[in-house]
Amino acid sequence: MNTPLVTIQALQKRMAQGVPHAKCSESAARRMWWAALDTLQSDILLPMNLTRGLWLSSPLPALYEPKLLKKFQGWVWAPKDLLNLTNPSMGMLPPSQSLSMDFHNDSSGYERLTLLEEDGNDPLLIVITPEIQIALALEGECQERKLLMRSDPETLSDLLTLLDNRLTTENVEQANNLRNALGEMGQLKTNDDLSKVFWPLLSQRLACIAPSLNIQPLPDNLINDDKLNAKNSEISLLEALTHEIRTPLATIRTLIRSLLRKKDISKVVEMRLKQIDIECTEQIDRFGLIFNAVELERSKPEQTNLALTDLGKMLTILSPVWSNQLDRKGLKLILDITPDLPKVLSDSEGLELMLTGLIDRNSRGLQSGGELTLKLRPAGQRLKLQILTQLSATTHSQVSESVSNEEIGPVLSWNPATGNLQLSQAATQRLLKSLGGRLTNRRDRGITIFFPISEFKEFELQD
Repeated sequence: MNTPLVTIQALQKRMAQGVPHAKCSESAARRMWWAALDTLQSDILLPMNLTRGLWLSSPLPALYEPKLLKKFQGWVWAPKDLLNLTNPSMGMLPPSQSLSMDFHNDSSGYERLTLLEEDGNDPLLIVITPEIQIALALEGECQERKLLMRSDPETLSDLLTLLDNRLTTENVEQANNLRNALGEMGQLKTNDDLSKVFWPLLSQRLACIAPSLNIQPLPDNLINDDKLNAKNSEISLLEALTHEIRTPLATIRTLIRSLLRKKDISKVVEMRLKQIDIECTEQIDRFGLIFNAVELERSKPEQTNLALTDLGKMLTILSPVWSNQLDRKGLKLILDITPDLPKVLSDSEGLELMLTGLIDRNSRGLQSGGELTLKLRPAGQRLKLQILTQLSATTHSQVSESVSNEEIGPVLSWNPATGNLQLSQAATQRLLKSLGGRLTNRRDRGITIFFPISEFKEFELQD
């Protein structure tokens, strides 16, 4: 009689035993998951200077700190679809083997195993060292999501038994490798008080986590290709790809900032490190915007929780950052804001990321010496924000001839002539609508966004 296969979901359900029910949205749960990974690795594991350990995760490598990866032995259950991320037929990227090769390269420090449909796609990470043992996971139905953290010996023992059964059924060689790795660690020290350290550290990190670093796990329907239509398949692969891009960028930026705190580096090195930091931040924010658009396309919610937002003040505060960004391209930013404007209803964090993306998008066609103007004016019951470009006649002609963006699925578009990849017009409109704005785009005249003034919007909602 064949032994039933132990699923990843079975491990997560064991972790959930005895944990109270929770009412948490998917987006909030995703933020907690990313913060938990950062807390575990940066605040707990790295300061311990561990010399050995093992880790197991699903559906993507959740351990990303280079120092830990070099010393720890790992196993990752991942969707087979990730091997096809660079399939040219998807139309997302030019043919390349780099991503798929890096994902299962022998030098990556972990063994790759196939995630099955019945495993689900809720994330899981288990770390075992002689000094500390901990398991993290997300679990629960929609709107009842919860972050699980277990460090008690009874739960960890059950999880390792389940994993041994899974590997014995799936891959006997890897089952033996896991047993040998556990045996080499000797007696494990219990850490019953770990929860008293973990949860306060997590709370601190959540309080200051940057919106651009919110990494979402893969959607539940990534694996079941037979049930996915082409649109959902493209979105799923796009989510996986942007995750694989942003995670190492965030790690690089963290390492760069740790180097910048040193006092013995030369001015030239400091300047180069700051340039790398800026480039990483811009790309993290850029792909963060794509993440938001993909999530909106998948869930299609109505407007997010909008709040009073001083748009004029926001533009003024962010303008130095945008000016520096444009200055590196030889461009100039002009701010033209009518004083004492009323507040609008929007999501300030989401709008900040959106506007940064629009600044980048509208400056790409400008040659050195060009100007980008942000103009904010009252327009009846709304505020009108215009992003206008000033081009010479020659440049204007060149840009007009080259603007032939091709749609890549429901979220992205790209220009074959320049290689520029950006949000599609429809995705940009949907994202701005969720932030309370309405976009109009006229060729050669920039873009215009209308935001409802808060008192008028509130009156409409009461009616």
